[in-house]
Amino acid sequence: MNKYELALVVSAKVDDEVRNATVEKAKAYITNFGGTITNVDDWGKKRLAYEIQKMTEGYYYFIQFDAESETPGELEQSLRILDNVLRYLCVKQEA
Repeated sequence: MNKYELALVVSAKVDDEVRNATVEKAKAYITNFGGTITNVDDWGKKRLAYEIQKMTEGYYYFIQFDAESETPGELEQSLRILDNVLRYLCVKQEA
């Protein structure tokens, strides 16, 4: 098992319920693909470095998880089609 971190930027224009559901869906994808979530950091609403889809702010989440090497690719394919996710990045952490 490898250690990974998923950075997730969710749209600031959606309600709290929708935002939380989006994050829960991302966490469900991780567990469905055989990963184990170890930590979730909610950084809250931050200003974006540049405008994305005419938005200047987003909610930042960092999810650390343990998974096999195939999981990040499958996860990114699923995150790509989520409506409220502005950006995502999954990186392998050094052990």
